[in-house]
Amino acid sequence: MKQQTLAGFERYGKTTRRAQFLAQMDRIVPWSDLAAVVEPFYPKVSEAGGRPPIPLERMLRIYFLQLWFNLSDPAVEEALYDSVAMRSFAGIDLGQEAAPDETTVCKFRHLLERHKLGKPLLKTVNEYLARNGIKISNGTIVDATIISAPSSTKNKQRERDPEMHQTAKGKQWYFGMKAHVGVDSRHKLIHTILASAANISDSLALPHLLHGKETCVWGDQAYQGQSEVIRKVAPRARDLTHRRYRFGRRVDETIKAKNRTKSKVRSKVEHAIGVIKRVFGFQKVRYRGLAKNLHRLQVSAALANLFMMRRRLLRLQARCA
Repeated sequence: MKQQTLAGFERYGKTTRRAQFLAQMDRIVPWSDLAAVVEPFYPKVSEAGGRPPIPLERMLRIYFLQLWFNLSDPAVEEALYDSVAMRSFAGIDLGQEAAPDETTVCKFRHLLERHKLGKPLLKTVNEYLARNGIKISNGTIVDATIISAPSSTKNKQRERDPEMHQTAKGKQWYFGMKAHVGVDSRHKLIHTILASAANISDSLALPHLLHGKETCVWGDQAYQGQSEVIRKVAPRARDLTHRRYRFGRRVDETIKAKNRTKSKVRSKVEHAIGVIKRVFGFQKVRYRGLAKNLHRLQVSAALANLFMMRRRLLRLQARCA
């Protein structure tokens, strides 16, 4: 067996995709703006009255690592010891201090959830993007996606999460919750996100997904017949949701062709949902109850907006440099 080279004296190395991703996000996340949202609620001294609390921005960075890589509280603590890229992103030097333990991470997450800071964080990110010329337009695409929850009763409570529910999609049954999203039709930015049990109809969330200044609203067939609801919230909006085109064995080709044209815009919502579910791994709930998972959805939506606009933001920074 060959003798191992001392750490820090390796001859070969490579910048991994994880390190590249974290370097990009480090540059484009508005850290001072987001910290200002949390700062009024963050303790100035530790609960025991001893050492001062961990810097707020560091805890935000660790929390974002959890969301980007779908890590639990214990898993993010282990990842900080295991990954040099993550430690560098969080600003942790193991020669000077230990990484925050899982209890500290859990308490910070609970603080954000308790004060319902997910929505303000999403709003702050969208305002930051607007200052950089990426504004929410007058078109909104609405959609919903199912996020699974554990259906087993082999747990401490001997029951499934009472706030989750089951629903059928196609010929398959799912148990969990629904994420309802309102997405900007130009930039694919998420401006509104809600959570409900999986059996709640998509159309019931429609009026809560509009910001009121829309001139066009797109959606799939689940939202058809909601023209009056749309006009109450957004009086100037045109209802461009898909229409039913199958009537028994007859297919109305005209309506089908119109739906296909509408899909060229409506399909943009799938990118935003795909970032949250596929890139960030939020395909299954981690916490019990809708409130905690809604908070995770809202912060994930803010990070997804930054992720989708990262190249444009980096180009803007390069021009200003």
